[in-house]
Amino acid sequence: MPVDFTPAAAGYRWPAEWEPHAATWVAWPHNRHTWPGRFERIPPVFAGLVRTIAQSEPVKILAGGEQVRTPAESFVGDLTNVTLLNIGTNDAWCRDNGPTFLVAPPESTLALVDWQYNAWGGKYPSFDLDNRVPRQIAEHMNCRRFQADLVLEGGAIEGNGLGTVLTTESCLLNPNRNPGFAHRDVEHFLSDYLGATSVVWLPRGELAGDDTDGHVDQLARFVDPNTVVVAVAQNRLDENFEPLQENVNFLQRARDQDGNPLRVVPLPLPAPKFLQSRRMPASYCNFYIANGLVVVPQFEDPADEQALRILEPLFPQRIVSGLPALELVWGLGAFHCLTQQEPAHES
Repeated sequence: MPVDFTPAAAGYRWPAEWEPHAATWVAWPHNRHTWPGRFERIPPVFAGLVRTIAQSEPVKILAGGEQVRTPAESFVGDLTNVTLLNIGTNDAWCRDNGPTFLVAPPESTLALVDWQYNAWGGKYPSFDLDNRVPRQIAEHMNCRRFQADLVLEGGAIEGNGLGTVLTTESCLLNPNRNPGFAHRDVEHFLSDYLGATSVVWLPRGELAGDDTDGHVDQLARFVDPNTVVVAVAQNRLDENFEPLQENVNFLQRARDQDGNPLRVVPLPLPAPKFLQSRRMPASYCNFYIANGLVVVPQFEDPADEQALRILEPLFPQRIVSGLPALELVWGLGAFHCLTQQEPAHES
């Protein structure tokens, strides 16, 4: 086996999301089953996200096949900073089915991790096209691809770029993804493929309405190397109150890769949102950090402005912008779920 068989051995690392981007990757929405009865509302909202990000960095859109490419062109084809690629998908959640991009000094060469993907524990077949996305992106970019034998969606991990990774037991240790795996098994992969030296396992992954078994990007996010915003419920009667408060208490005791305590900033949830009696997993933690910009989901809720006020001082060098996301969250995700950052690198 070559000595550089794993990314960490080859000198690669996983940059933080706030580090400079070469581009943002997304997949044009086309799966009507994801937003049943509401799909026609989604492309305009998605186009608004693309147009906002394209003001600060290039956007690459997976739009395989004429039936997907044609509507994508009609909504965003006029943007010079947008590229449509003939790569097919089953769904639009590029954070989860896309690759995890890595860089290595001194040339900042690019590579990617191709995780195993089974649509959130086999909940939504078919996912054959989604599982091929990382390979096709690697071929398109002619960059190195590391294939990992771990089922992992991008929304299940959060990193500070220095070796600390947040995740949840309820997701990565779930038998519907990695049966028989223990903490040490997953940590071995996160070390070898992301360069993780400290893995912080949130004890409570459940968010009411969530179908991911506990993606951390709905629960806690790094905003700088030492600061974590964490979702909290403001109403003690909310079913989310106790588990989210347990996460807060846990993170206040956690340490980063250097043994230093984390700075923990609570980020309140909006009031519960329901569709046909089912609660939606609305969380302001599902923001996306682009070059010079932070895109924050807004849910037509009084807490929308509160979320912006909390996040603005945490990103002093960026514009913190709210965009409508209530329609998107009926599909059980928002802006972070729909995006994947490509770090800046030498081409």
